[in-house]
Amino acid sequence: MTDPTIGFHASHEQFTPAELLRLVRFAEQAGFGAGMCSDHFHPWTPAQGQSGFAWAWMGAALQATSWSFGAVSAPGQRYHPAILAQAAATLAQMFPDRLWCALGSGQHLNEHITGQRWPTKTERNERLLECVQIMRALWRGETVTHRGHVVVEEAKLYTLPARPPLIVGAALTPETARWVGSWADAMITVSAPHDELRQMVEAFRAGGGDGKPMYLQVHLAYAPTSEEALAAAHQQWRANVFGSPIQSEVKTPEQYETLGSRVRPDDMHGVVRISSDVEQHLTWLRQDLDLGFDHLYLHETGPHQERFIEVFGQQVLPRLRGGLTAFPARRSGQS
Repeated sequence: MTDPTIGFHASHEQFTPAELLRLVRFAEQAGFGAGMCSDHFHPWTPAQGQSGFAWAWMGAALQATSWSFGAVSAPGQRYHPAILAQAAATLAQMFPDRLWCALGSGQHLNEHITGQRWPTKTERNERLLECVQIMRALWRGETVTHRGHVVVEEAKLYTLPARPPLIVGAALTPETARWVGSWADAMITVSAPHDELRQMVEAFRAGGGDGKPMYLQVHLAYAPTSEEALAAAHQQWRANVFGSPIQSEVKTPEQYETLGSRVRPDDMHGVVRISSDVEQHLTWLRQDLDLGFDHLYLHETGPHQERFIEVFGQQVLPRLRGGLTAFPARRSGQS
């Protein structure tokens, strides 16, 4: 049986690109086997404070590690699909079989910067599928002209990888997961209560995703005490407790901050997996694997990334997959 991929999520909203580059190197040493990153123009809230450009950063990260990488991007408004296809083709040519592209319908937070009308969810899904078809055609070396929700005129990519990147469909609801199963090579979703994740898996498989890979971004908070873990999750991630319809429509980091001010610490449970008990985190992750997720990307929502990397490298990763060597304890004097 193939070991699952246990990856590290690099949050561009929370850390500078240089710091994230250092962290992915550290995480690779710790035994993490892959990486993904966010692709935002804005952070969720002003307090998070960063918004590095994912596509420039992934080139450096692919060079700095031996990992595969991917990001969830939204073609059609902030990104023209031909430009996104060119960016992905260039990285995939330099780093064969190490790039995957997760594509979704987008969030107003990032896409409104172009000044265009924000389409309905139905229109955004139609636009996304057009963009997927355009990108695949460009990766096949075709000359593409298309007029629909997006316009492409006589576009052709001359630098192509030997094999195109995997297209991973992003889904936050069972309805979207079912639809994604019909056209994507794989699905990615975010951590949620076990029964909700089961519904996502069943919908994806029923829609045509049976046998395809499934990726899970796991939002978690670990600290020596549960109180510290909860406080860190609440401070950094409280604006993310709202469901997909709200997250798709809110426009600015300041608006997210206002919404987050109403969130109590206890509201964080279910959105972020919060525990000081490594065994509890291990149980949650094993449940994900049992559901069929074969790619888990762990996102420590708090500020203490090195502590998380080291503890999970020593105590969690070796028990999730065979053959890992536990990461050695940090030497005295290291920060």
